[in-house]
Amino acid sequence: MTTAMHSAVQPSRRGVLGAAATGALAVGLGGAGGPAAASPYRDDRVDQGARGDGLPVGGSPRRTVAILLYDGFTALDAVGPYEMLCRLPDVRVVTVAHRPGPVRTDTGQLALTAERALADVRRADVLLVPGGGNRGTIATMEDRAVLNWIRLLHRRTTWTTSVCTGSLILGSAGLLKGLPATTYWASRPYLAKLGAVWTPGRFVETGRIITAAGVSAGLDMGLHLVARLCDDVTARATQLAVEYDPHPPFDSGSPEKADETTRRLALELIDDAAVPAA
Repeated sequence: MTTAMHSAVQPSRRGVLGAAATGALAVGLGGAGGPAAASPYRDDRVDQGARGDGLPVGGSPRRTVAILLYDGFTALDAVGPYEMLCRLPDVRVVTVAHRPGPVRTDTGQLALTAERALADVRRADVLLVPGGGNRGTIATMEDRAVLNWIRLLHRRTTWTTSVCTGSLILGSAGLLKGLPATTYWASRPYLAKLGAVWTPGRFVETGRIITAAGVSAGLDMGLHLVARLCDDVTARATQLAVEYDPHPPFDSGSPEKADETTRRLALELIDDAAVPAA
C-alpha cells in the first residue's frame, strides 16, 4: 500500500472532523487574523530559555498554567481543567511536583508525569491545586515545601485556583482567610476551620482566587478560566472542542439532591478505592 492510499483510508483527526468545522474552530481559537496557536511539536525544555524560573521562553509571550501534582491527588481534579486549557493559543500547561517523574493518584492505579520540580518553577500566570483523597490532601496540607511554593507563586499569579479538597491546601497556605470558597461536599466543615467561608456553587470566584467544588466541577472552572484567559467566544469553542455537554443518567450529583444512603455509599466508594498510607 502506498503512503497516499494509506492516508486515504486512515484519515487524520482533522480530516475526520472536516475542513469546515476545523476552520470555524480555528477562528475562535486564534485563527484568521488572531494569535497563532502554539505548535504541539515545539521543544519547550528549560535549557532553551533563560527566564530562570523553569518555564519556557518563546518568541511571543506565553501564559503558563502550573498544575501541582502530589502523591494521592485525584486524577480528574487535574486532568479536567488541563483538558480545557491545554489547547489555548499561547498557553502552556506544566505539571509540577516535588521532583519530575510519575506521581500516583489517590487510587494508586494511575500516575501522571510531573514535568518540573517545585524548585524549578517560581512563577506562573495560573496556579491550579487539585484535591485528593484523605491521605494525599492531609499530607499536602502539612507539607511546608508545597505550602511555601504555593505562597510564592500566588504573589504573582493572575489566577490561583483549586479543585475539590485542593481548597483545603490553599487554606492551609493561608490564602483563604475570610474569603468565600468552596470544596468537596463532605469537606465543607473544614473550610471554616481554615478561615474560609463556604459558599455554594460549582466554582466560587473571589478576587483572583477561584475554588471549584468536587472533582467534576473542575471542568466547569476550567471552562470559566478559558473565558477569563481568552474570551467567551474561545470558551464556547473549547466547550464544543471537548464536546462538554453533560446529561447524566442520574440526578444525585450534589448532596442536596442525594439521600443519606447515597451520600454514605459515595464516601465508602472513595474510601475503599484509596491507597492506604504506608
